[in-house]
Amino acid sequence: MSKPDELLVDVAAMVESGQSNQMSLTVVTGGAVITGRLAPEAVWRQRVSEVLTDSAHLGEFAGTFTAFTPKDGPPTHLHFHVARILQGAVGIPETGGMYRVSIEDVSAWTVGDFSYH
Repeated sequence: MSKPDELLVDVAAMVESGQSNQMSLTVVTGGAVITGRLAPEAVWRQRVSEVLTDSAHLGEFAGTFTAFTPKDGPPTHLHFHVARILQGAVGIPETGGMYRVSIEDVSAWTVGDFSYH
């Protein structure tokens, strides 16, 4: 999107305000379909940092994610947790991952997540 969808920005702002981390969303971006729950950026960064800290090979990157100062203005990114990239009849990874998506790159979206059983 050359101009981010104002409704999607409003949804992201509500999540960022800490009012909910239960919003499920599915977006199309760059030809990929990503589905999962949104988290406030600070929560998302903390969780990514924890995962990196526990990694024998990637621990040195953990601090990059905890060095966070919220910016003024509307959100520019969606922060997915427990999310999957949909590929055919499977979601990758099966257990859910952490994705950061630029709102301006979202070409379509819908409330709710898709699951394959």
